[in-house]
Amino acid sequence: MKSPKWSKKKRQLAVGAVLLGALAGGSARAADAAPPAEPAPDDLPSVLNSVPAFAPIVDFKKQLRDKGVNLQLNYIGEVLGAASGGKRQGAIYDGRMEFVLDADMEKIAGLTGGAIHANAYWIHGTGLSRYYLGNLLTASNIEALPTFRLYEAWYEQRAFDDRLSLRFGQLAADTEFFVSKYGALFINGTFGWPAFTGANLPSGGPGYPFATPGVRVKLGSDSDPVNILAAVFNGDPAGPCSDDAQRCNRYGTNVRLQDAPLAMQEVQYKYNQGKDDTGLAGTIKFGAFEHYGNFANLRYDTAGSPLGGLASNGVAGVLKGDYGFYGVLDQQIWKMGDEPGKGAALFVRVAGAPGDRNMVDFYVDGGVNFTGLVPGRPDDAFGVAVAYAHVSNWLRGYDIDSGAAVARRDETALELTYQYQIVSGWNVQPDFQYIFRPGGGVADANGARVRDAAVFGVRTTLNF
Repeated sequence: MKSPKWSKKKRQLAVGAVLLGALAGGSARAADAAPPAEPAPDDLPSVLNSVPAFAPIVDFKKQLRDKGVNLQLNYIGEVLGAASGGKRQGAIYDGRMEFVLDADMEKIAGLTGGAIHANAYWIHGTGLSRYYLGNLLTASNIEALPTFRLYEAWYEQRAFDDRLSLRFGQLAADTEFFVSKYGALFINGTFGWPAFTGANLPSGGPGYPFATPGVRVKLGSDSDPVNILAAVFNGDPAGPCSDDAQRCNRYGTNVRLQDAPLAMQEVQYKYNQGKDDTGLAGTIKFGAFEHYGNFANLRYDTAGSPLGGLASNGVAGVLKGDYGFYGVLDQQIWKMGDEPGKGAALFVRVAGAPGDRNMVDFYVDGGVNFTGLVPGRPDDAFGVAVAYAHVSNWLRGYDIDSGAAVARRDETALELTYQYQIVSGWNVQPDFQYIFRPGGGVADANGARVRDAAVFGVRTTLNF
């Protein structure tokens, strides 16, 4: 298939991204000659702290934080292209501006242990997976339909020396549950909120780009070796919808409380993470979810006949509830001297769910990260990761029963990435992905399986 011609707008966006990379290189040289800036007032890498001209803004942010208010602005922009395979070939630009507000209620109103958090996104551009690849393991973790979208908005109250916390409001599960610290380096969306939950839960569940009303309880502080999390969310962020779920809840403001609930629990065990610990740091997590709604049988109708067969009544059987289990391992495997976070580390996540109601009944991902290994580049990181999603045998059986040209089986994504720090708070990240059997192995217009896809791209991340 020939690659489609780029529109004028796409050409301009692509050129803009290239120029941004060139400007980044020039800024790096200027920053090397500048005196060191003050530490970031919000303890986060920030471009503002690397450019002396932004000193008044840094001072203003510090004054706000001293009064209990922290403001953050982050931008991610990327060019991604399908060089071969997928539904078609071509390139896109997409971006996401994030606005963050955190408020310390002890400083503002004298409420010890109280905090408010809210963030919202301006999402723009075109999704490579949606329009070019047609795959399950979304090529970008910022891909979503263009819109202004409210994400999280919650209040948290901590007590007993921060060993108990209660959080309620509009919550996202992917900020705390099923999270790998080392998976965050990678661009493919499945290394964040994985396809295991995104493909199985109604509207993709409470993970990007959706948050939903919920309550979360946490036992244990960040310094304790054992933490226990439990949460209840509204079970469908978009609600009943005959269109795309992101269009049905376009702005993230559908405050739904009437849907069947989704419960999640997770136990976390951390070791060798104290200041005086000399061993290799690691974290082990075990979790589960239970959804209390109704789910369609993926292969059989209400009469027990194959849905794809000629004798089917065309109405899928109803199954009560859904559930799944998962485990996460984050493990440092080598560290450089006494420098925290420098060295090599690996991550592994495994999950399973019943195949009669879940598109992905088995999922596993993992990878290796290296940080600070490149001479003269102490903050650069690079890594390789792979994810595998097995398509349920029930769904595969439906394909066979219906006489589909190709029966879906599984999808695998391989990613290699390098994160290059221009200055603190500004990174450029070349990336390569290879998608095996996009969509689990669906057929194209000619009845042949959609070919494996090679994806090249570069991302720019700026934190202010």
